[in-house]
Amino acid sequence: MKTATWAYWRRILVGNILASVAVVFAFSGATLGTPLLALLRVFGISFLFSCCIAALLGTAMPWLAPRIWCRFVFPLNWIASAVMMAMLGMVGSVAAIALLIATGLVEPSLFRQWFHGSARVTIAVTITIGLFITAYEQMRQRLDAATLALRTKERDEAEARRLAAEAQLASIESRVQPHFLFNTLNSIAALVHDDPAGAERMTGQLASLLRSALDNTATPLVTLDEELRIVRAYLDIERVRFGDRLRYDVRLGEGTASASVPRMALQTLVENSVKFAVASRREGGTIGVTAAALDGRVLVTIEDDGPGFDAATRLEGHGLALLEARLAMLFGDRATMRVESRPGRTAVTLDVPGSDLDFLSPAGPNEKIKI
Repeated sequence: MKTATWAYWRRILVGNILASVAVVFAFSGATLGTPLLALLRVFGISFLFSCCIAALLGTAMPWLAPRIWCRFVFPLNWIASAVMMAMLGMVGSVAAIALLIATGLVEPSLFRQWFHGSARVTIAVTITIGLFITAYEQMRQRLDAATLALRTKERDEAEARRLAAEAQLASIESRVQPHFLFNTLNSIAALVHDDPAGAERMTGQLASLLRSALDNTATPLVTLDEELRIVRAYLDIERVRFGDRLRYDVRLGEGTASASVPRMALQTLVENSVKFAVASRREGGTIGVTAAALDGRVLVTIEDDGPGFDAATRLEGHGLALLEARLAMLFGDRATMRVESRPGRTAVTLDVPGSDLDFLSPAGPNEKIKI
């Protein structure tokens, strides 16, 4: 507000200077050949008149103009404004002459002469410049109001998109975590009768893993290093159930540990491999998890030697479809997922930014989701 007020009075000051210069050369008879001291004297008097008049106009018209424009229609609103400006101009002219008399520059007996002599110039300059400034301020206020309304609308729309994205993301994640918990509980249940000690160990491992996995439930992204700790813990739990039937290798390449991935994403892919490549086959299977840095990005691949599946078929709300939705929600187009599957080899590769980037909403690359 203070900045706008100062800018308003600065514009009026510039108008005063221009008006004073115009009066000096248009109404006083001065030319470029007039002595400098005479020019300065005339300019000083003109500037005093301008300041007195502009002070009244600048203070009164912002209050009067809206009321005049609400009461009268075009062209009566402009006529009424001009009359009001002329009246204020005359009052300002009287104030300027009074100051000149008070400072001894004008004799009191010359008041009427100065008043009549300045009236024509005062009315002409006041109405001309006053109407111009009024029109300018009217357009400026309308532009500022339109700009504020547009920014408010954009902010509200961005906030609505952000809230919608957060809700969608939370909905997706709420369907991811139960998969892991239920699968692990099923594994424990399968061991209770045949291997009570193994079931007990797995229960302890599950409690430890859940403390780690659920500690950051409000964080949609985790570092690759943290996610792989969960993957290793999960594979250790499943190893109790499957024994030598489950073979796995987890390798974290140099420069990849700090990359961000969706929380529980790799663990979900590993679950799929355990389900289709290990649990479904008597001989079990081998699961490999590797991460490598390439040209500023990180490629994370989960592969197994299972029977494979139709990579083009992705059931909505399950596995790969959920992960694709989460990647789109968190990274926009900055991350991709590639699936290759054939009998004997299935590989899912996540291509994510190599540095710790703020995750994005699908509304655009500059909108961040804060959970």
